[in-house]
Amino acid sequence: MNSNIVIVYHSGYGHTAKIAEAVAAGSEGTLLAIDAEGQLPEAGWDLLAKAQTIIFGSPTYMGNVSWQFKRFADTASSVWFKQGWKDKLAAGFTNSASVAGDKQTTLYTLFTLAQQHGMLWAGTGMMPSNAKNAHRDDVNYLSSFAGLATATPSDASVDEIPAGDLKTARLFGERIRQVTARLA
Repeated sequence: MNSNIVIVYHSGYGHTAKIAEAVAAGSEGTLLAIDAEGQLPEAGWDLLAKAQTIIFGSPTYMGNVSWQFKRFADTASSVWFKQGWKDKLAAGFTNSASVAGDKQTTLYTLFTLAQQHGMLWAGTGMMPSNAKNAHRDDVNYLSSFAGLATATPSDASVDEIPAGDLKTARLFGERIRQVTARLA
């Protein structure tokens, strides 16, 4: 794994973690999980400090990031005060049960966090799958541009995440790896 790219995320039921793994596969990045109490592992802050790129991930709960991700974001104010993430590349992703589910609000929260820190933002860079012949397993079926958006039915297991969303997540990771390399 590449420690120049760190995927910091919270996952409540495992679905967002599976998306994070697909993003990591494409980006060759390092996964950094926020725990159930909104905390990072001991070396987590150092890993983020050394990273060139930070990809933020959170499930969409009640139209926004999880409280655990919000706690992480609030704790990052000490990094903000020192401008520790300024000019790093940032990107974001979210997963929820509904196809729409107010994911854009979550992505905007991740974008705002990055902008507060003075980071540079990269979206998906993918064309939407929005023609009449589009299928749920197509790449970027949810047609998100600001960040990666995926949807897993509420009664689906982690192993039932739509294949198109996992492929989209991997391609999103590849894009972020390529943009990171261009900025290096």
